[in-house]
Amino acid sequence: MLSNWAIKQIQKLPLDYLKLNCTEGSCYGIIAVHRICFALVLFHALLGLLLLGVRNSGQPRSSIQNGWWGPKVLCWMLLLVASFFIPNEFFRVWGNYFSLAGAAIFILFGLVLLVDFAHSWTERCLENMEYSDKWKYILIGGTLFLYAAAITLTGIMYGFFTPNGCSLNQFFVTLNMILSLLITFLCITPSVQEANHRSGLSQSSIVVIYCTYLVLSAVANEPNDKECNPLRKSQGPQTTSIVLGALFTFLAIAYSTSRAATQGVEGVTESSSREHLIAAVENGTLPRSALYKDDDQDDNDDERDDERYGAVYNYSFFHFTFAIAAMYVAMLLTNWNTIISEQPNSQDDSLIRIGQSYTAVWVKVVSGWICYGLYIWSLVAPVLMPDRFLDTY
Repeated sequence: MLSNWAIKQIQKLPLDYLKLNCTEGSCYGIIAVHRICFALVLFHALLGLLLLGVRNSGQPRSSIQNGWWGPKVLCWMLLLVASFFIPNEFFRVWGNYFSLAGAAIFILFGLVLLVDFAHSWTERCLENMEYSDKWKYILIGGTLFLYAAAITLTGIMYGFFTPNGCSLNQFFVTLNMILSLLITFLCITPSVQEANHRSGLSQSSIVVIYCTYLVLSAVANEPNDKECNPLRKSQGPQTTSIVLGALFTFLAIAYSTSRAATQGVEGVTESSSREHLIAAVENGTLPRSALYKDDDQDDNDDERDDERYGAVYNYSFFHFTFAIAAMYVAMLLTNWNTIISEQPNSQDDSLIRIGQSYTAVWVKVVSGWICYGLYIWSLVAPVLMPDRFLDTY
């Protein structure tokens, strides 16, 4: 939708309310991206509402999640077509406020997953080191590589984005470096190591590289500042930002769903399946005859239903994740641009201008600070409240 061909095709549409008086042809592509992502948000929001309260595959509404592929594809296509009949003014508000807010929520959601992944990855490496030495080299090599990459990115930011007079950029980069050093030393302090012996530089390196990337992405997308942002008009950094952001989106969704599914499967064990079955019969979602056919069915069925006694993940939360991810993708593909409506001197339609804003810059920078805060809390919480973390560590 951002290509020249797509923009020309949209301009040819005969619908008057889709016409834009914009100084840049890309405004058609920007709003088209928001239309498509809005249809995705609405699609997943509807599915999330329809699946509220579904606990297992025995409930009729569970078939919406696990089947109905034809109707769902048709519904998505209808929503997509309908989005192009909505006036442009709606998407000016949607893109500037709602998509921005949803993207910020998705980033915060991803930060929680990042901290969780940092701890989970290190624990897995430490467990596998007992069986193979290669995991030791993977852990050490990965940690050194991430710290080296963070140092390199910090040097790039100091070299290109912090000349004299760019005090805000200097503040962003310097504070990020200070926080990086803080968590690096904090994770190896004796008190933290005593409370959680698995804490170390591996987790902090993951947090450091991601937060450093957020700061670099923020300063590289600052608006209307040639001195403090020499790459403002360059397509290379924008493309790199889109690719890295898309990769982060995919990994965040994949990790969140797999993590939820893994935890769910662990919760629905064979020892508790009979209790879930009895509960399902009592609340009316399964007939009483299921109590007598359960054992025979388990032996004879070629394919066992792993959600018979309980869903392995929350269906509504699954679609909520995809909805805010669609908002994040919209902001990512449009390079976090704002849609500004200006009233010209003539009596023509309002002039639409696409520009960047410091709101997006602050969203990224503050997200990095929150990530540091989450990780610091994960380090100091076992020290401050050891009784609550005895079973965890």
